Amino acid sequence: MSTPHPAVPGGRAPAADRAGNGFHMHRPGAMNAPSRGSAAEGSGPEDAADHLADDALLDLSTDIAGKDVEDTLARLDAELIGLANVKRRVREIAALLLIDRARQRFGLQATRPTMHMSFTGGPGTGKTTVALRMAEMLHSLGYIRKPKVHTVTRDDLVGQFIGHTAPKTKEALAKAAGGVLFIDEAYYLFRPENERDYGQEVIEILLQEMENERTSLVVIFAGYPDRMDTFFSANPGLSSRVAHHIEFPDYTHDELLAIAELMVTQENFHFDAAATQAFSQYLRLRMVRPRFANARSVRNALDRCRLRQAKRLVELHRPLSRTDLITLTDNDVYGSSVFASPAEVPAT
Repeated sequence: MSTPHPAVPGGRAPAADRAGNGFHMHRPGAMNAPSRGSAAEGSGPEDAADHLADDALLDLSTDIAGKDVEDTLARLDAELIGLANVKRRVREIAALLLIDRARQRFGLQATRPTMHMSFTGGPGTGKTTVALRMAEMLHSLGYIRKPKVHTVTRDDLVGQFIGHTAPKTKEALAKAAGGVLFIDEAYYLFRPENERDYGQEVIEILLQEMENERTSLVVIFAGYPDRMDTFFSANPGLSSRVAHHIEFPDYTHDELLAIAELMVTQENFHFDAAATQAFSQYLRLRMVRPRFANARSVRNALDRCRLRQAKRLVELHRPLSRTDLITLTDNDVYGSSVFASPAEVPAT
């Protein structure tokens, strides 16, 4: 038996209980599955004969979808360092939908929860990863048909001439149908300084589809905090359709060092003790320099460490051991330009 995730009601029940009492409600669009009903009608089981009696007790652990959610949340914890507030909000959404499914078992009618979201945070703070796991979770809980994220930017939505924008936007919506449409740097859709910009047409189409297709589409807007605040303040209709505003804070120095250690391990390398100290120093210097992008900058820095390691090993002109091949040393870190004079070349 698996251990229930601490933040999700219930885990996986024993096989005998699942067979006799479990409920694994269908996913939208699943083969031979009935429709969950429109948002206006509420979302509950369609056959009243399947409803539980009013005095029945329902064990949440018998919803087999809870195990899928548990696995997804465990992956999120393993993939992302820190982000406690983000992970807590994801678990709250999971709990909301698990309870919504339980209410359906009693035939309780309710408006379908709105899942359109806004992810605000700096570059490299995990927004795309969380979107992917969110899609998996929403699919497991029967909210969307496909555990799929279709990522777009302004260029994928806004046309270059009159009549070009609507087809591009609708094509993107069609590709995301049944899953998640992730709009990165969404604030570029709003350009008030250009009265002839077609971004406003995209917003109007999105407003209509977010309302009309609530049962088959989740839209996530993503971008930097200050620009997203301006974007939503200028579009009150859009803001009112986004139920979940989730903030992704920048990582601390210790979190970034832990992220580096995780990335190094995943690539079958390791820092020796001196390299760990050197990379910690690298981070302190790099974090205060321009264009720092959190985990993205960490990954770029490690790629360059590997370049310097490769050059160092080739220049040894001797047979190499496994230890040679997997070890990153302080020399591989100190080769970065951040340790040179600030007046010299940009950070690498």
